[in-house]
Amino acid sequence: MQKIILFYKFYPLQDPQTTMLWQKTLADSLGLKGRVLISKHGINGTLGGDMEKLKQYVRATKQFAGFKNTVFKWSEATGEEFPKLSVKVRDEIVSFGAGDELQVDQTGVVGGGKHLKPTEVNELVNRYGDDVVFFDGRNAYEAAVGRFKNAVVPDTRTSKDFIRELDSGRYDDLKDKKVVTYCTGGIRCEILTPLMKNRGFKEVYQMDGGIVKYGEKYGDKGLWEGSLYVFDGRMGMKFSGDGKDIGTCIHCGDMTSNYENCANKACNDLVLICDTCTATSDNLFHTAKCHQIATIAKQA
Repeated sequence: MQKIILFYKFYPLQDPQTTMLWQKTLADSLGLKGRVLISKHGINGTLGGDMEKLKQYVRATKQFAGFKNTVFKWSEATGEEFPKLSVKVRDEIVSFGAGDELQVDQTGVVGGGKHLKPTEVNELVNRYGDDVVFFDGRNAYEAAVGRFKNAVVPDTRTSKDFIRELDSGRYDDLKDKKVVTYCTGGIRCEILTPLMKNRGFKEVYQMDGGIVKYGEKYGDKGLWEGSLYVFDGRMGMKFSGDGKDIGTCIHCGDMTSNYENCANKACNDLVLICDTCTATSDNLFHTAKCHQIATIAKQA
């Protein structure tokens, strides 16, 4: 049986290179594929493979004292989600460009937002209503296909854009609100929340376990709507048969959660194109200009 595990742990590592070699040897010996990033701040990974092999990986990883309490989130898989195994050392386990600002000790990130379990998120909204603001901690294209109701979605293409967005002043009106940040599995909010607090946001929360845990608890009957974008071969997932599409096809305007890479290799941007429009090759382009460029390149 094939599964995928999503995990992270903030813990100060004295020798990230040694940790990387250990993790690479372990995952490779078990035939796992996916990506693991190591930095002085800890570990961040998504791995796929046989369920029993993944269980062995989890047990071995938890033997290291710093990773003992790591939470591993499990999901269904086909075994085709990842082409290879990649285990690398980076300056950050999520690239916010905040390596010097982020502080990590043996208990995790210093000065982050208060963790709220899915039930606590709903309780907060039920109690305070419009005084609670959801703040998307992901890239804007992820939010285009799924997000919490009435969420604020910053103009971000990568995590490095968040510092620019926060420093722009356009979210200053939220600084006295109850702000609930969320992301796929929780890791980006671990970094985002101290950055927000450092910039004057007074009451900042983060969704414990991210969208994944909220979806496991409430499916599509809570405050989440749409599809969850994921960074593997699936590209997206819904929590139940009641999940709806909230993205818009760039060609016909129908609702869709289907992303395609622009067929113009010089562009290669992710584009929302519905299943009907993907049946026509001329539609597999971001813009008419992309189509024109690709046509000229093909004829050359």
